[in-house]
Formats: sequence, C-alpha cells, structure tokens
Amino acid sequence: MSQHHRTIRHALTAATLTAALGLTLTACGSGSGSSHSSPMAGMDHGGTPSRSASADAMESMPGMDTASAGNGLAAAEDGYRMTSARATLPAGRAAGYRFTITGPDGGPVTGFAVDQTERMHFYAVRTDLTGFQHLHPAMAGDGTWTAPLAALRPGTWRLYASFTPDSGPGKGKDLVLSRTVKVPGTATEASLPPASGSTTVDGYTVAVKGDLMAGMAHQLTATVTRNGEPAADLQPYLGTFAHLTAFHQGDLAFAHLHPESSAGGDRGGPSLTFHAEFARSGNWRLFLQFRTGGTLHTAALTLHVG
Repeated sequence: MSQHHRTIRHALTAATLTAALGLTLTACGSGSGSSHSSPMAGMDHGGTPSRSASADAMESMPGMDTASAGNGLAAAEDGYRMTSARATLPAGRAAGYRFTITGPDGGPVTGFAVDQTERMHFYAVRTDLTGFQHLHPAMAGDGTWTAPLAALRPGTWRLYASFTPDSGPGKGKDLVLSRTVKVPGTATEASLPPASGSTTVDGYTVAVKGDLMAGMAHQLTATVTRNGEPAADLQPYLGTFAHLTAFHQGDLAFAHLHPESSAGGDRGGPSLTFHAEFARSGNWRLFLQFRTGGTLHTAALTLHVG
C-alpha cells in the first residue's frame, strides 16, 4: 500500500472514530494451516442463509462479470480485467486455478507492487461463507497466475484477485477483481452462526471491537489472548502480526481492511488495529489470520455493520 493511500485512510479513520453504532460478532473457529491456505474449506454449520435474488442469479453464471465496481464483485474495473478459461473446479481434491490480469491496452499485466509482502493476494470463498482460502499464487513470465487451491466442497465459489499495478494508468491503485466457479456435486448451504463478540481457535481467544458504519472508514481492534492472558507470542505474517479479510453475507462483497502498523520485531500482540471500510450494512464474515509457533491460525467472526 502506498504512503499516500495510508495517509488518506488514517485521516478518514480519525474523522469518523466518534461515530457509534452497535457491533456484534459471532464466531466459528478454524484449524491451523500453512501460510498459503486455510483448512476451513470444508466446515459446515447447517441450514440455509438468506440470499438476494440478484445474488442467486449472478452466481448461477460462473465467470460472468458483475456491475458492482469497487467491492470486489466485478471481473473488470478501470480497464483491468481478471480472465480465466475455467468455469468449474473439481470437488474433493487440490487443483490449480489459472488466470490472467489484463490492462487497459488488452495485454497481460506483469508489473505488480508489493502489498503486505506479496504481489498478489488470492481468496476463495464459498457462497455460504463456510469455505475460505487465502493464497499467494505464482506468476509465469507471460503474466499467467496459478493459485494452488486446496480441496473444495461442491457448490459455488467466488475467487478474488487483490493487487496493485506497478505501472500504467492504474499504478498505485488497489484493485480487487473476482470471478465465480462451480464445484460439481451435491451442495448443502449453511446458516451463519448467531452473533458473538469473540471466538476461540486453537486455544487462542480473539475478541474484536469497533464502532462501525457502512460507507465510512473506522478503526477495528482485535485482541488475542490465551488461557485468559494476553498473547504476546504472535509472529510476523505478511509483514504484520495479523491479516484480516471480510466478505458480505449474500453477495460476497469484499471489504477493504488494512493493518495500521507493521511488524516491528519477531514477536507481537495482543492487540492488533485495522483500518476498516465496509461498503454496506448487514452481516460480514471476518477471517483473522495470525501465526504462533510457526502455525497459521484462522479465526472466523460474523460482524454486523449498521
């Protein structure tokens, strides 16, 4: 992230911290994983979440562009496009998803700025928010990226590419593009768990606090404890001590969440502060990732934004 963008975000945060709305969270723990993926891809909660008719129609057509620019639901924005020949992925086994980012001139983009130690952040999210993977794919010389996805359960998945062009008309702009894929088989959707202010994952308890309003920038703080004591053994992960991602229930809109400080040593915690921007009100599913003892933990939380 450029210093210019960070300065603007911090200014917005300071201007809006006095806004007060209720914040509720719900929790669903996940197992530990590697630095490239989360093992949450197969978790179930039972039931069926409410969904809009437009979201159902949109996801019934794998790979099609959508018109929701700026929230990660479009395959194209500002002349940049995420392209892929794949509209389906196999169920129950690992698979590589190949895609390309093309620029306003129609050619593959090969120059990307580093954001949180990586040139590309890639996410796979199941439509009911019970599946989540965060990857850092490799790019070939021709601009083709390959994301090494862990096994996916049957259903519809949205795949996001988060990046910043390092040249051209989009230089320095954070972009999130996405496409959908189908995973064949019998798909059972699950309900989002009830609201809760904290969750426990792998023996660590994560609590999140903040006064949030849709369409405005705010500060969000996550605190990690273990056995009732502050956890100060967090190890650097992607240049900071935690990574936070969020997706909107129903349409899977992407929220822009950025750490407000970098890792200043080999140990950190227990409190982690993020710049948060949620495009709309409703329930959002948060995935907080942090590393201890060489193991990556993923805590899942449901956040209500007013």
